[in-house]
Amino acid sequence: MKIILLYGGQSAEHDISVISAHNIAQQIMYNYYDVQPIFIRRDGVWIKGAPLTEAPSTSGELILEAAEIAQWSQKADTASTGIVIQPGSIYEEDTIVFPALHGPNGEDGTIQGFLEVLNMPYVGAGVTASAAGMDKTISKYIFSQVGIPQVPFEAFDRQAWLNSKDELINKCEGSLLYPMFVKPANMGSSVGISKVENVEELANAVELALKYDFRIVVEQGINADEVEVAILGNADAHVSVVGKLVKEQSFYDYDNKYLNNSVSMQIPAELPEAVAEKIQEYALLAYRAIDGRGLSRCDFFVTANNDIYINEINTMPGFTPYSMYPVLWQGTGLGTRDLVEELIQLGLRHFEAKKALTADRF
Repeated sequence: MKIILLYGGQSAEHDISVISAHNIAQQIMYNYYDVQPIFIRRDGVWIKGAPLTEAPSTSGELILEAAEIAQWSQKADTASTGIVIQPGSIYEEDTIVFPALHGPNGEDGTIQGFLEVLNMPYVGAGVTASAAGMDKTISKYIFSQVGIPQVPFEAFDRQAWLNSKDELINKCEGSLLYPMFVKPANMGSSVGISKVENVEELANAVELALKYDFRIVVEQGINADEVEVAILGNADAHVSVVGKLVKEQSFYDYDNKYLNNSVSMQIPAELPEAVAEKIQEYALLAYRAIDGRGLSRCDFFVTANNDIYINEINTMPGFTPYSMYPVLWQGTGLGTRDLVEELIQLGLRHFEAKKALTADRF
């Protein structure tokens, strides 16, 4: 069977995607699969590289360039070459796609919808879960409906900000306390997120967030630990142990998380057993509420009084060697190679189940 490893993309999380793809490529069982790398450049061009017969030694080998460009590129000595293709040409029988894409145009249902149209099996969540999980506003409304506690928040869009900036600032200050966190509704990995302590910082943070999305979420900041749970499975999903971010500062931005790698983790988290079990229960509830499939990582806040608040759910979490998702499963007893294989099998099983469901309609 062939695996198409799809990575890169047009989102601000492009670089994380490449690192995730490299880590996944290290874990694939090459004696069972042919692996086809397909790199999506930042400008949206798809490049098909040579099939992988073994794991690439560096993530740089996965940054593909079109052959005609590589001839004169200054990066020609480090970049692999490939050919430009049309996205629809990836279709092949006996092939599953592993979309190691994070953020918009990858984790938000767009790629998933494209693969549904091609009628190809793929790893991870479907269109509904991907779109709902990516959009912080929509997911908050869903979590509210199923009774998962959340911190207070306000949500609005770009047009409302342009029309009623002062009114929205007053609304935020009237219902929330500083510090607040301002977030683009559709972005991950702390991209475009700001912690604000006053009205001037609030206005500037909204302007920053609007550079990444048309919609904004402003959340009440609280003094709490950040904990995370990994989820694996389709209808019979399982949860990992709970892990905690061990923080030396109150807020970690993109650079801290992915470039400096300055975030350490406590696995399992030192929590009362009943609290850890409740977090796992909420994680599964959130997963099922958005129609999760394959994998997700669910993030929570836990206060000193052991109050629990859901933060977000990520349907294609980072898969770098130091990302919480694979590390949580390692702490639960499932190695990353077996984890990757299980994700592939989950994608195939769902595809076969969907075919069986629709077989009698035609």
